[in-house]
Amino acid sequence: MKRMNALIPARGGSKGIPKKNIKLLGPYPLIVYSIKACLDSKLIENIYVSTDDEEIATVAKQYGAQVPFIRPPEYAQDNSTDNEVLNHFFDHVDCEEIAFMRPTTPIRTSEQIDKCITEYYSSTRHKCTGIRSVHELPESPYKMYRIGGSGYCEGFFEHFEGEKNYTNLPRQRFPNAYHPNGYIDIIKRSQVRTRNTFGNKVLPFITEFSLEIDTQDQFDLLELYLQKAENDKNQ
Repeated sequence: MKRMNALIPARGGSKGIPKKNIKLLGPYPLIVYSIKACLDSKLIENIYVSTDDEEIATVAKQYGAQVPFIRPPEYAQDNSTDNEVLNHFFDHVDCEEIAFMRPTTPIRTSEQIDKCITEYYSSTRHKCTGIRSVHELPESPYKMYRIGGSGYCEGFFEHFEGEKNYTNLPRQRFPNAYHPNGYIDIIKRSQVRTRNTFGNKVLPFITEFSLEIDTQDQFDLLELYLQKAENDKNQ
């Protein structure tokens, strides 16, 4: 089976959790969980980290990743897009596709990584424009509200199957909904160059629920999860 390169994007300017990507989560800095999962994979060849931060670069190299360049500051802002980061990466590294591994989704297995890459290199590779990992949501978007300009709750959609008051319908009536979770995305160089990063034929790779870290509360919750897993292992 052909192997694939991995890219871990890790900027240094997190405001929600300062120095988030190298903050200790259990025994390791956050980014190291993604590096270790890639190292354990049989189908990941090179592990690259794209960062604007020298401290993150040092930690990444210490644990076995490559940092072939420092990302320019203009591609490491709060409003910087994946496409900007990916275009910059493909300008410096010659490969046709990468496994995009977000460090904010630290709990992965190498088996699932390899399963996704295997699926990509099957006959589906030339039919899809990319692969995104997703998990099923417990609630449909049809059950959610936004606060309208008048200050009242209102649905996001005009109707569901003709029903205007759809938020009161049983959840079983709605189609299953899935949330992209950053577990592993497979992205094509040719697609990135079009500025439509994933394209219009995106295959889902369905995983179990995967906690993403964007806030301190989520970080604390994941610490409790890891502590419980360690306690269960030692019992």
